[in-house]
Amino acid sequence: MVTIMIIAGILIVLAVLLLSVTTVNKGYGYKHTIDPIDNKDDSHGNDSFADKAETLEGQNEDQPK
Repeated sequence: MVTIMIIAGILIVLAVLLLSVTTVNKGYGYKHTIDPIDNKDDSHGNDSFADKAETLEGQNEDQPK
């Protein structure tokens, strides 16, 4: 009876290990995609990143330390 329980436990451990390795391999194999940047429509009045950075730098200089 003990031998059967040990064999069943080993089979369960091997099954969990196999499923874990399969899941990790699928995760690493997934190809992430992003949407292309659409530079044609900039009519939302958005400032460029450089303009925003300059504005933030100016605000930080005015604050007391």
